[in-house]
Formats: sequence, C-alpha cells, structure tokens
Amino acid sequence: MDRIDHAILSALEADGRQSYATLAESVGLSKTPCWNRVQALEEAGIITGYRADIEPGRLDLGVTAFVQVIIDSACREAFEAAVLAAPAILECHTIAGEADYVLRVACRDVDDLDHLLRFDIVVLPGVQRSSTMICLKTVKRGGRVTQAALSRARPVKG
Repeated sequence: MDRIDHAILSALEADGRQSYATLAESVGLSKTPCWNRVQALEEAGIITGYRADIEPGRLDLGVTAFVQVIIDSACREAFEAAVLAAPAILECHTIAGEADYVLRVACRDVDDLDHLLRFDIVVLPGVQRSSTMICLKTVKRGGRVTQAALSRARPVKG
C-alpha cells in the first residue's frame, strides 16, 4: 500500500460509482494502471464490495435499534449462521463486555420491533438474554474507513 493506493481507496469510498477515467485523473494515473491497482486492492480483500447507501426511513423502516445479545457459547456457529439468514438484522458484531454480540436492526415501527425481538431474535440459536436500545436520531452514518486509518496513523520515529 502506497500513497496512490490510499488515494484510490479514499476516492472510491467517497464515490464508488465514478468512472476509472475520473478516478485515474484524481490520483494522477492513467486509466489502465489505475484499473490494475483497483483490481489488486479487490484481490487483496481490501476492497470488499460496492453498494448504495439507502435511507431506511424512505423504505418505511423508521425504527433502528441496537440489540445486545448474550448466547450460550456452544451455539456460536449456529447463532452466526442464523443471523446471516435474518434480513431484518443489518449488522452483527462480536463485542467485548457483558454481551457477546450487538445487532443493528431496522423495523417499520415499535410494534414491528417488538415482534422482531419476541418472535425472531429470542429464538435464534443459543440466545439467553438480550437488551435493546432504540436509536432516537442518527448523528453520523457511513464514516470513511480511509479517514479513520489516517487519523490513527502513528508518526514515523527518527
């Protein structure tokens, strides 16, 4: 990873739909070398996909909640497989602390969230207990990984 690779990642993170010609120009390369670098970043697993950011409320999903889940540790694989198959669960992260996982879910309203919690999440394999926090307002969404990486870079000694 060099300066140009970082510039490519930053530019794609800002606009993943831009053409290779536009991308190449913005990072100071011609189109083919730029395309080769993007391909290498994809093959290395640094770029894992391209997607559109969707506003959940515009799709009648007005309630976002975070659900902390404690599970029986013998059920981790089954729990994770079930989570992958559950469309209402947008994200699932293993966490350090009292809970084992935190889930981000999207629902139409509080009644829909209640149904999801009582009839879907509690029956996931190994679930022992859950705790739910309802999001009142999203202050920041879609932060850029490239900016976080730059802000956490260690200064060169010497």
